Amino acid sequence: MKLIAQIVLSLTVGVLCIVLALYKIDIEQTKAVLRSTPLSAVLLYGLTMIPLHLFRAWRWKYLLRAIGVSLPFGRLMIISTVGFMAILALPFRLGEFARPYYVVREGQSRMSAVLGTVAVERIVDGLVIAILLFGTYLFSLAPGSHAYPPMLAVSSWLALLGFLGLTAFLGFALRWPEATIRLALTATFLPRISPKIADKLADKLRALIQGFRALGHARDMIPFLFQTALYWGINGLGMWLLARLMHLPIPIHAAFAAMAFTGVLISLPNAPGLVGQFHAGIVLALAAYLPEPILNSVGAAYAIALHGILFVWYVALGFLALLFVGGRAGSLRTMMVESKRAAEQGGE
Repeated sequence: MKLIAQIVLSLTVGVLCIVLALYKIDIEQTKAVLRSTPLSAVLLYGLTMIPLHLFRAWRWKYLLRAIGVSLPFGRLMIISTVGFMAILALPFRLGEFARPYYVVREGQSRMSAVLGTVAVERIVDGLVIAILLFGTYLFSLAPGSHAYPPMLAVSSWLALLGFLGLTAFLGFALRWPEATIRLALTATFLPRISPKIADKLADKLRALIQGFRALGHARDMIPFLFQTALYWGINGLGMWLLARLMHLPIPIHAAFAAMAFTGVLISLPNAPGLVGQFHAGIVLALAAYLPEPILNSVGAAYAIALHGILFVWYVALGFLALLFVGGRAGSLRTMMVESKRAAEQGGE
């Protein structure tokens, strides 16, 4: 029942976003733009995916190193590539559990601790895109700039406040782990209802907080943040390059605004393949920079092309990487089952 509820919620979010993305879209003009997009534009954008993929995977090494996990570069790339596919393919962000599962299979750490490193990665990413979105919102307030629609303006404030709060939680948990655990358990009333379950949960939370250790180690956090900046910088530049190649007249900061708002939107419970959410994020963000006729034709085609290239890239590489994972874990079904188990149990 829990899994069904998660799937229903993720599909509901996806359907709502599809409606938002298709609202006022000129279908025929959009198809014409897609047909006229040169293959060279797709290939050039695809080239930007190489360093993007590299830095997205490589930076995790420093978070893992802080908890005593060491993986050869090739193994790190294989595990990360399968994990990226899982994040994209599975609903309700269940794919986030794939990478920790494969690391735990190496016998170097507990699931909870590795999940802690993923939490740090997600929160830092969220803070980066929230700052970028808020920065473009402030830029829109300057005289002569494009005004942000109310939805985008409110989202920029909510995202910034939300991820600043999560970042503060990371710091609090790292500095006062036992106090954080006591506070979390008190909020659940478990110590009174079931002391045994409370003790078990406390042990898992303690291991989870161990995954935050990189926050306190400059030798790990500095290279992680540097590669995170490269990852998001290349991402935004690649999106702007594809827009120019598709003759979409947007300034470079508009590409970063679209990237940031889409990143915030897909951090919600996601539909499989990010269908709907990704397209709505791009279209709604670009509404601040484009007149309606261009937004509803070239802008819509741009969102579809961008999503399609990313989807093919991550799914194709993910299935290829599955061949090198080894054993039964090399099947997509096993990955999905273990991700579900980890999501439900936070297993060892």
